[in-house]
Amino acid sequence: MQKNFIILTLFPNMFNDFMGTSIIKRALEKKIITIKIVDIRAYSDLKHHQVDDYQYGGGEGMVLMAPPVVKAIQANKTAGMTVILLTPQGQTLKQSLSQSLASNNNDLMLICGHYEGFDERIRDYVDFELSIGDYILTGGELASMVIIDSVTRLCTDVINENSHQNDSFSNQLLDYPVYTKPLIFEGKEVPDVLLSGHHQNIADWRRYQALKRTYLRRPDLLENLTLTKQEEDWLAEIKNKDK
Repeated sequence: MQKNFIILTLFPNMFNDFMGTSIIKRALEKKIITIKIVDIRAYSDLKHHQVDDYQYGGGEGMVLMAPPVVKAIQANKTAGMTVILLTPQGQTLKQSLSQSLASNNNDLMLICGHYEGFDERIRDYVDFELSIGDYILTGGELASMVIIDSVTRLCTDVINENSHQNDSFSNQLLDYPVYTKPLIFEGKEVPDVLLSGHHQNIADWRRYQALKRTYLRRPDLLENLTLTKQEEDWLAEIKNKDK
């Protein structure tokens, strides 16, 4: 299944390096994904391809106009496509949503804003709004790259499935610590269990460490997590040590 992305933006050149690097480049070469960059200015009928204007009622900053954006949506939207408006007012991107977007058959259109905001009427033409966090960016371009990267790496055959099954948030836990060479660095050694070759002991250590890291850094993630009896005992031990 090929996943197709369409990006509506005022700055098409921002995506050149992004599409020519690392996993995204390989996914494009393998035709697992496609990325089409659409310049919103091409859909403006105004002089100099104007796409923004002052807001009614006064206020600082320019507002992205509805006509060119809506025309761009209508000209590039395909059947079954999910249209997403990138805005700090949208729901926050989580790993579970990335997994859902990667696994369903819908292609994605990502609309990158700029200036002070969107004309409110643009919202009538999108399926939902999405944010990558509680902070403000100059525009939606960087956010769209984050979303494409997050979704693409979860698409079939992009990377080995085992590589992302234990990612932070994939199983409601933060990822466990990982190590590579050298064996000793500035007096700190790789844990013995990882050198033991005992697969079950390694798996248990990693799960314990994931629980510990999640409890210490993001305890909110544990609130709705169903634990085994062994994991409950581990968590009780972790909490007791933290007192």
